[in-house]
Amino acid sequence: MKLSLIPLLLIMISCSNSPQGFVEVVQTSRAGDKLLAVKPVDQSASFEFSLDEKLTYQTITGFGGAFTESSATLWKSMNPDIQDELIEAYFSEKGLNYSLTRTHMNSCDFSLDHYSYTPVENDTNLVHFSLEEDTADIIPMIQAAQAVSAQGFKIIASPWSAAPWMKDNNHWYGGKLKKEFYPTWALFFSKYIKGYSDYGIDIWGLTVENEPLGNDSHWESMHYTPHEMGDFVANHLGPHLQSEGLVPKVMIYDQNRGRELEEWAEVLLKDTAVTPYIYGTAVHWYNSTFSYFPETLESTHELAPDLHIIETEGCVDSEVPHWDDDDWYWQKEATDWGWDWASEEDKPMHPKYVPAFRYARDIIGCMNHWVEGWVDWNMILDDKGGPNLAQNWCVAPVLVKPETQEVYFTPLYYVMGHFSKYIRPGAQRIEIEAAEWPEGISGAAFKNPDGELVITLLNTTSDPIVYTMNHQGEAYTYALDASALQTAVIK
Repeated sequence: MKLSLIPLLLIMISCSNSPQGFVEVVQTSRAGDKLLAVKPVDQSASFEFSLDEKLTYQTITGFGGAFTESSATLWKSMNPDIQDELIEAYFSEKGLNYSLTRTHMNSCDFSLDHYSYTPVENDTNLVHFSLEEDTADIIPMIQAAQAVSAQGFKIIASPWSAAPWMKDNNHWYGGKLKKEFYPTWALFFSKYIKGYSDYGIDIWGLTVENEPLGNDSHWESMHYTPHEMGDFVANHLGPHLQSEGLVPKVMIYDQNRGRELEEWAEVLLKDTAVTPYIYGTAVHWYNSTFSYFPETLESTHELAPDLHIIETEGCVDSEVPHWDDDDWYWQKEATDWGWDWASEEDKPMHPKYVPAFRYARDIIGCMNHWVEGWVDWNMILDDKGGPNLAQNWCVAPVLVKPETQEVYFTPLYYVMGHFSKYIRPGAQRIEIEAAEWPEGISGAAFKNPDGELVITLLNTTSDPIVYTMNHQGEAYTYALDASALQTAVIK
């Protein structure tokens, strides 16, 4: 297992004591590179671009993944030395240095069973509120990550459902929060924040509800309309948090980009009773396997340019993971929920796709259209895509086999590293100026707080390309392999 981290360790050694103007470039590719350092080439470039530090856009919050009960249980099932290695792989500076994470409040689909911190019916004052369900797995995993993270990381917490006794259908699936329990549910959020604080864990952000459009028969969900969510935020959650002296970053929506995002943004981001209490909008990626919906991200930003957009969930869903098969992650073989279940009208948005491309293309696209942070879903899953109470199998960047104590770092782990490891919190997106982007090539550029420039380029074609990067009178020429992702750092 330790061999998987050698490329990262070599990178850390290579960039120490770098001179001014030094460029470090690393590549992950279908050919087998995994954050491997590459050298400049002495060739003619077919594509060139320039960097403009004066033209800046949004400030970056971070990149990372989610602490779910499934991931935390698997982490706990591994030997102590492997537990340490997994945490270091994600949170240490020699690993991916994750800076933005998510977790669930009450159970979710990636829990082992249904549970609530409020098990006693009609306990409107939440006298019996308890985080005991999280103390065996999620909390220890977060604390372990805190111990190795040099710069720390932010946590966004999201509920999938209130306990059934608070809902109009008295069920984990579907239904709505009863109006009489709006004050109790607002109290739930403050109890959760204070309870986690008692364990030394600060909750940076909240989403009001995971996927409020919901589902009725698969896993925990609770439905809102935009107006209902606005009512809850403006008249209950926002005022209650303020009265408790709590200032988490509250985000509305928390579901897919596309027409639904536009509909919700039109209602909530124009509501002056809601906007004083919110930080911005949370989005997911499941409406398409290839589009990152730039138009809807732009329109959401334009509605409220002082508010923020964060992608809180995306993963290879509806797939049993492919174990120790790197090439599968670079092939157009993955299918998502929409391959089987999307309406005929929406099926064209859900063709087969290349997992590595989907991750990199989506992150680059999101960053180029005002998204400030990007959070993957489960950090660890088993080779079956679980454990999962809903049999909603998915893929994680790191897979494990507890019965044999094996670990597999999929190519998605290294793809995430191209962003989380190099683009640091507080970075600003800057302009890339190019006459025209070649077909299948995309990129984004950033300026870190320490002045480093970070440029990430993706080649989804079957042909390599030679490019020149121009900055402050210097020209740097590199070859970007076929089916490859590169990150360049100008010191």
